[in-house]
Amino acid sequence: MQIKAISLDLDDTLWPIGPIVLRAEQRLHDWLLQHCPPVAVAYPVASMRVLRDRIASENPHLAHDYTAQRKLSLTTALQPHGYGEDIIDAAFEAFYAARNEVELYADALPALQRLAARLPLISLSNGNADLGRIGLRHLFADCVTAREFGAAKPEPAIFHEACRRLGVAPEHVLHVGDDPLLDVHGARGAGLPSAWLNRHGQTWSQPQRPDFEFRDLSELADWLELKLAA
Repeated sequence: MQIKAISLDLDDTLWPIGPIVLRAEQRLHDWLLQHCPPVAVAYPVASMRVLRDRIASENPHLAHDYTAQRKLSLTTALQPHGYGEDIIDAAFEAFYAARNEVELYADALPALQRLAARLPLISLSNGNADLGRIGLRHLFADCVTAREFGAAKPEPAIFHEACRRLGVAPEHVLHVGDDPLLDVHGARGAGLPSAWLNRHGQTWSQPQRPDFEFRDLSELADWLELKLAA
Protein backbone atom coordinates (compact mmCIF):
# COMPACT_ATOMS: atom_id res chain seq x y z
CA MET A 1 0.00 0.00 0.00
CA GLN A 2 1.56 3.27 -1.13
CA ILE A 3 0.39 6.25 0.93
CA LYS A 4 0.78 9.60 -0.87
CA ALA A 5 -1.46 11.80 1.29
CA ILE A 6 -3.47 11.73 4.53
CA SER A 7 -6.98 12.97 5.22
CA LEU A 8 -7.77 13.71 8.85
CA ASP A 9 -10.95 14.01 10.84
CA LEU A 10 -10.91 16.90 13.34
CA ASP A 11 -13.35 16.61 16.28
CA ASP A 12 -12.28 13.88 18.73
CA THR A 13 -9.26 13.22 16.51
CA LEU A 14 -7.22 16.39 17.07
CA TRP A 15 -9.15 17.63 20.11
CA PRO A 16 -11.99 16.42 22.36
CA ILE A 17 -15.20 18.04 21.14
CA GLY A 18 -17.44 17.52 24.21
CA PRO A 19 -15.83 20.13 26.49
CA ILE A 20 -15.64 22.62 23.60
CA VAL A 21 -19.37 22.46 22.90
CA LEU A 22 -20.22 22.79 26.60
CA ARG A 23 -18.03 25.87 26.89
CA ALA A 24 -19.44 27.38 23.70
CA GLU A 25 -23.00 26.86 24.93
CA GLN A 26 -22.15 28.58 28.20
CA ARG A 27 -20.41 31.43 26.36
CA LEU A 28 -23.52 31.91 24.22
CA HIS A 29 -25.73 31.98 27.32
CA ASP A 30 -23.49 34.55 29.00
CA TRP A 31 -23.67 36.69 25.85
CA LEU A 32 -27.45 36.44 25.77
CA LEU A 33 -27.66 37.42 29.43
CA GLN A 34 -25.76 40.59 28.61
CA HIS A 35 -27.34 41.50 25.28
CA CYS A 36 -30.72 39.73 25.13
CA PRO A 37 -31.85 39.03 28.71
CA PRO A 38 -35.39 37.87 27.84
CA VAL A 39 -33.98 35.20 25.54
CA ALA A 40 -31.47 34.06 28.17
CA VAL A 41 -34.33 33.68 30.66
CA ALA A 42 -36.49 31.80 28.16
CA TYR A 43 -33.64 29.59 27.00
CA PRO A 44 -31.11 28.62 29.67
CA VAL A 45 -28.33 26.37 28.43
CA ALA A 46 -30.31 23.12 28.70
CA SER A 47 -33.36 24.60 26.96
CA MET A 48 -31.26 26.06 24.16
CA ARG A 49 -29.74 22.61 23.66
CA VAL A 50 -33.22 21.08 23.41
CA LEU A 51 -34.19 23.75 20.87
CA ARG A 52 -31.05 23.06 18.85
CA ASP A 53 -31.80 19.33 18.80
CA ARG A 54 -35.41 19.97 17.78
CA ILE A 55 -34.35 22.24 14.93
CA ALA A 56 -31.92 19.57 13.73
CA SER A 57 -34.59 16.84 13.78
CA GLU A 58 -37.13 19.05 12.00
CA ASN A 59 -34.66 20.01 9.26
CA PRO A 60 -32.99 16.83 8.00
CA HIS A 61 -31.85 18.73 4.90
CA LEU A 62 -29.45 20.58 7.22
CA ALA A 63 -27.98 17.42 8.76
CA HIS A 64 -24.61 18.20 7.14
CA ASP A 65 -24.58 21.85 8.23
CA TYR A 66 -24.13 22.51 11.95
CA THR A 67 -23.70 26.22 11.34
CA ALA A 68 -27.09 26.50 9.65
CA GLN A 69 -28.70 24.44 12.41
CA ARG A 70 -27.27 26.73 15.09
CA LYS A 71 -28.25 29.92 13.27
CA LEU A 72 -31.78 28.66 12.70
CA SER A 73 -32.01 27.79 16.40
CA LEU A 74 -30.92 31.30 17.33
CA THR A 75 -33.37 32.81 14.87
CA THR A 76 -36.18 30.76 16.44
CA ALA A 77 -35.19 31.92 19.92
CA LEU A 78 -34.45 35.58 19.18
CA GLN A 79 -36.95 36.74 16.58
CA PRO A 80 -40.07 36.41 18.78
CA HIS A 81 -38.40 38.84 21.18
CA GLY A 82 -37.89 41.42 18.44
CA TYR A 83 -34.21 40.84 17.69
CA GLY A 84 -33.07 41.07 14.09
CA GLU A 85 -30.36 39.57 11.90
CA ASP A 86 -27.55 41.68 13.32
CA ILE A 87 -28.14 40.37 16.83
CA ILE A 88 -28.62 36.82 15.58
CA ASP A 89 -25.27 37.01 13.76
CA ALA A 90 -23.58 38.45 16.85
CA ALA A 91 -25.02 35.70 19.05
CA PHE A 92 -23.76 33.05 16.65
CA GLU A 93 -20.32 34.66 16.62
CA ALA A 94 -20.19 34.46 20.42
CA PHE A 95 -20.87 30.73 20.18
CA TYR A 96 -18.60 30.13 17.19
CA ALA A 97 -15.61 31.96 18.64
CA ALA A 98 -15.75 29.67 21.67
CA ARG A 99 -16.29 26.63 19.45
CA ASN A 100 -12.91 27.35 17.84
CA GLU A 101 -11.06 27.72 21.15
CA VAL A 102 -9.89 24.13 21.08
CA GLU A 103 -7.55 22.31 23.43
CA LEU A 104 -5.50 19.94 21.31
CA TYR A 105 -4.62 16.50 22.50
CA ALA A 106 -1.01 16.62 23.70
CA ASP A 107 0.23 14.54 20.79
CA ALA A 108 -1.69 16.38 18.08
CA LEU A 109 0.46 19.40 17.18
CA PRO A 110 3.87 17.67 17.22
CA ALA A 111 2.45 14.78 15.22
CA LEU A 112 0.77 17.07 12.70
CA GLN A 113 4.05 18.87 12.16
CA ARG A 114 5.81 15.57 11.55
CA LEU A 115 3.10 14.30 9.22
CA ALA A 116 2.90 17.55 7.24
CA ALA A 117 6.66 17.45 6.70
CA ARG A 118 6.27 14.08 4.99
CA LEU A 119 2.96 14.14 3.08
CA PRO A 120 0.18 16.57 2.15
CA LEU A 121 -2.61 16.64 4.71
CA ILE A 122 -6.26 17.50 4.14
CA SER A 123 -8.92 17.87 6.82
CA LEU A 124 -12.21 16.07 6.26
CA SER A 125 -14.83 16.94 8.84
CA ASN A 126 -18.57 16.86 9.40
CA GLY A 127 -18.09 19.61 11.98
CA ASN A 128 -17.73 23.33 11.48
CA ALA A 129 -14.33 24.03 13.02
CA ASP A 130 -12.23 26.73 11.36
CA LEU A 131 -8.58 25.69 11.13
CA GLY A 132 -7.61 29.27 10.32
CA ARG A 133 -9.03 30.55 13.60
CA ILE A 134 -7.55 27.62 15.47
CA GLY A 135 -4.09 28.27 14.02
CA LEU A 136 -3.51 24.98 12.20
CA ARG A 137 -4.41 25.88 8.62
CA HIS A 138 -0.78 26.19 7.53
CA LEU A 139 -0.26 22.48 8.17
CA PHE A 140 -2.98 21.42 5.71
CA ALA A 141 -2.96 21.49 1.94
CA ASP A 142 -6.75 21.97 1.98
CA CYS A 143 -9.86 21.60 4.12
CA VAL A 144 -13.15 19.88 3.24
CA THR A 145 -16.21 20.34 5.44
CA ALA A 146 -19.64 18.78 5.09
CA ARG A 147 -21.18 22.26 5.28
CA GLU A 148 -19.15 23.54 2.34
CA PHE A 149 -19.42 20.37 0.24
CA GLY A 150 -23.11 19.69 0.84
CA ALA A 151 -22.79 16.10 2.05
CA ALA A 152 -21.33 14.48 5.13
CA LYS A 153 -19.28 11.42 5.98
CA PRO A 154 -19.81 8.49 5.49
CA GLU A 155 -20.99 9.50 1.99
CA PRO A 156 -18.31 8.42 -0.52
CA ALA A 157 -18.59 11.71 -2.42
CA ILE A 158 -17.01 13.81 0.33
CA PHE A 159 -14.03 11.45 0.52
CA HIS A 160 -13.68 11.61 -3.25
CA GLU A 161 -13.75 15.42 -3.06
CA ALA A 162 -10.79 15.34 -0.69
CA CYS A 163 -8.90 13.07 -3.10
CA ARG A 164 -9.78 15.34 -6.03
CA ARG A 165 -8.41 18.38 -4.25
CA LEU A 166 -5.24 16.54 -3.36
CA GLY A 167 -4.87 15.21 -6.90
CA VAL A 168 -4.28 11.74 -5.46
CA ALA A 169 -6.21 8.53 -6.22
CA PRO A 170 -8.34 7.24 -3.33
CA GLU A 171 -6.28 4.08 -2.88
CA HIS A 172 -3.27 6.27 -2.02
CA VAL A 173 -5.01 8.55 0.54
CA LEU A 174 -5.04 7.25 4.10
CA HIS A 175 -8.04 8.52 6.04
CA VAL A 176 -7.58 8.83 9.81
CA GLY A 177 -10.38 9.34 12.30
CA ASP A 178 -11.98 8.22 15.54
CA ASP A 179 -15.46 7.18 14.36
CA PRO A 180 -15.91 3.55 13.21
CA LEU A 181 -18.89 4.38 10.99
CA LEU A 182 -18.16 7.87 9.68
CA ASP A 183 -14.41 7.50 9.30
CA VAL A 184 -13.49 3.83 8.94
CA HIS A 185 -16.49 2.48 7.05
CA GLY A 186 -16.91 5.76 5.19
CA ALA A 187 -13.35 5.60 3.91
CA ARG A 188 -13.66 1.93 3.04
CA GLY A 189 -16.83 2.58 1.04
CA ALA A 190 -15.05 5.30 -0.91
CA GLY A 191 -12.02 3.15 -1.70
CA LEU A 192 -9.59 4.78 0.74
CA PRO A 193 -7.44 2.86 3.22
CA SER A 194 -8.49 3.67 6.77
CA ALA A 195 -6.82 4.14 10.13
CA TRP A 196 -8.86 4.05 13.32
CA LEU A 197 -7.59 6.46 15.97
CA ASN A 198 -8.48 4.58 19.14
CA ARG A 199 -7.47 6.97 21.91
CA HIS A 200 -9.54 5.32 24.63
CA GLY A 201 -8.64 1.66 24.19
CA GLN A 202 -12.04 0.65 22.87
CA THR A 203 -12.78 -2.78 21.42
CA TRP A 204 -13.57 -2.88 17.71
CA SER A 205 -17.10 -4.25 17.31
CA GLN A 206 -17.72 -3.99 13.56
CA PRO A 207 -17.44 -6.93 11.14
CA GLN A 208 -14.78 -5.32 8.95
CA ARG A 209 -11.68 -3.99 10.67
CA PRO A 210 -9.79 -0.83 9.70
CA ASP A 211 -6.59 -1.24 7.74
CA PHE A 212 -4.65 0.24 10.66
CA GLU A 213 -5.25 1.14 14.29
CA PHE A 214 -3.29 3.74 16.26
CA ARG A 215 -3.54 4.84 19.88
CA ASP A 216 -2.67 8.45 19.04
CA LEU A 217 -1.25 10.60 16.27
CA SER A 218 2.31 10.15 17.50
CA GLU A 219 1.99 6.44 16.82
CA LEU A 220 0.69 7.25 13.34
CA ALA A 221 3.63 9.57 12.69
CA ASP A 222 6.11 6.93 13.92
CA TRP A 223 4.55 4.34 11.59
CA LEU A 224 4.56 6.70 8.61
CA GLU A 225 8.19 7.69 9.06
CA LEU A 226 9.25 4.05 9.25
CA LYS A 227 7.15 3.17 6.19
CA LEU A 228 8.54 6.02 4.09
CA ALA A 229 12.10 5.23 5.16
CA ALA A 230 11.80 1.58 4.16
